Amino acid sequence: MTSTPRTVAVLGPGGVGGLLGGLLARDGHRVICLAGDDTAAVLRRDGLRVESARYGDFTVAVEARTRLGEPVDALFVTVKQTSLGAALERTPADVLGDAVVVPLLNGVEHLAALRAHHPAGRVVAGTVRVETTRTAPGRIAHTSPFAALELASPPAGFTDLLERAGLAVTVRDDEAAMLWDKLAFLAPFALLTTRHRTDAATLRTERRAELTAVLDEVTAVARSAGAGVTTASVLAFLDGAPVGMRSSMQRDAEAGRPLELDAIGGAVLRAGAARGIATPATADLVERIAEAVRREG
Repeated sequence: MTSTPRTVAVLGPGGVGGLLGGLLARDGHRVICLAGDDTAAVLRRDGLRVESARYGDFTVAVEARTRLGEPVDALFVTVKQTSLGAALERTPADVLGDAVVVPLLNGVEHLAALRAHHPAGRVVAGTVRVETTRTAPGRIAHTSPFAALELASPPAGFTDLLERAGLAVTVRDDEAAMLWDKLAFLAPFALLTTRHRTDAATLRTERRAELTAVLDEVTAVARSAGAGVTTASVLAFLDGAPVGMRSSMQRDAEAGRPLELDAIGGAVLRAGAARGIATPATADLVERIAEAVRREG
C-alpha cells in the first residue's frame, strides 16, 4: 500500500477504533465505521471527534454503517473480545474482497476466531499500546502521550498507511511473541487496576510487591511462548507511564460493562496450566474480580 487514498473499514469505532479511524480520515482516506444503529447515526450526522494532546483536537467526516456492503482495502477489528462474535456478523467474509484484516484485540486467543471467519492468509496479527476512550458515540479522548502499533509480517507497504497518519508502527516476525509481549504488560496492569480501582502511580508505589509477584508469573508464561519480556522490563515501562494511566478493564468495571477478564486473565491461566507454570497470584486476582462482578451484577 502507498500514499494513494484507501478505503478502510473500522469494526468498532470506540476508543482505539475511533482514534485510528479519525487519524486515517484526517490523512485523506475513506473511512467506513461499522457500529450499531445509534452510533452509526451519530457518526453520519456529526462526524468523528478526536481530542488528543498529541494529535490535536479535530473532527472528520466518516461513513457509518451497521454492516459492510462492499470490498475494502483494510479492515481494523477494534471491538472488545466480549463482543467479537456478534461484531463479526457486520463484516461478511464474502464481501471483504482482498482486504488486509488487522485485529487489535486484547489477549492471544482471538486470532483463531478471526481466521475461521475471514481468509486466514489475510489476517495480520496486531497489537496497540494506547490509552484512549470513547466518551460518547463518535467522541474519542486520547489521553496517553503514545499510540504505538505492532504488526506481525504485514503486506509490503501496509505500514506506510499508518505511519503517514501519525502512528508509530513496529513490524515483528513472530506473532506469538508479539502478542505475549503485550499481554505480559496488560494482564498485570489490567487485573491490578481493576481489582484495586487505582492507577499506574499507585501500582508502582503502594502495590509494587503485589505487582512484582504477578509480573513474575505472567512474564514466565510469556517467555515460554517465545516473548522476551522480564519482570524488570515491564516494571521499567510502568515506571515511565503517566501517573494517572488506567486500564480499559478498570473503566469497563466502573461503568458496569462486560469485562475482558477471560481474554486477558483467563488466557494467562490457561497458558500457564498448559506449560506447567504456576500462577497462583494471577488466579487469585481473576477470581476476586469475577467475584466482584457476580456480587455487583
